[in-house]
Amino acid sequence: MNQLKVKLYSDGAKMEDIKLLADDPNIAGFTTNPSLMKQAGASDYKSYSKEILSIVPNKPLSFEVFADEFDEMYRQALDIKTWGENVYVKIPVMNTKRQYAYELIEKLTKEGVKLNVTALFTEDQVRRTVTALEGTSGSLVSIFAGRIADTGVDPKPLMTKSCEICSVDPKMELLWASTREVYNIFEADQTGCDIITVPPSILKKMGGIGKDLEEYSLDTVKGFYKDATEAGFSL
Repeated sequence: MNQLKVKLYSDGAKMEDIKLLADDPNIAGFTTNPSLMKQAGASDYKSYSKEILSIVPNKPLSFEVFADEFDEMYRQALDIKTWGENVYVKIPVMNTKRQYAYELIEKLTKEGVKLNVTALFTEDQVRRTVTALEGTSGSLVSIFAGRIADTGVDPKPLMTKSCEICSVDPKMELLWASTREVYNIFEADQTGCDIITVPPSILKKMGGIGKDLEEYSLDTVKGFYKDATEAGFSL
């Protein structure tokens, strides 16, 4: 992993995972979203977030607004901003009515709020987001590369182009989101991404990096044999 330039962020909201990874020198930051918070069993969004912050006081941490109206997104963003110097406010690129959030992004940027603009899928969205983030004090542009790949489209050309688009401001970082497998980390690095968010379930698989494939083949066969024997299968 030492040869990689891309930074690893853990993407999740389970408290036990965050506690385990908080002091890991390989993890440079953390991201969450309302869906992950729900899955983790959070009922009080603010208090749950503050508990995460108590575990991760010094690394970048992203919390997302969950309103659908831009006025309320703005109010929530200003509240979340006060939670800590290491906090980034996640703003979705659009709301459920397909109304784009560029004006809100620009307004919050001018007020010094560090943003993580999320759920981007197209080059046009990236370009307009970068324009709205002009003068940022620190921002993340999060492209859902994994979900793009789920549609059968290779996300790497978009990520490479987006690196170029984001390079206009050194305080703007490009983030590869919705990681599906360990190899995505290497793909993100190859495209020049600054950050990749990785779920804890995939972080656990990173121990296999560099493993001899012949040995991996043998381990796989041993696993099949062990399970068949334990199940008592016979023909």
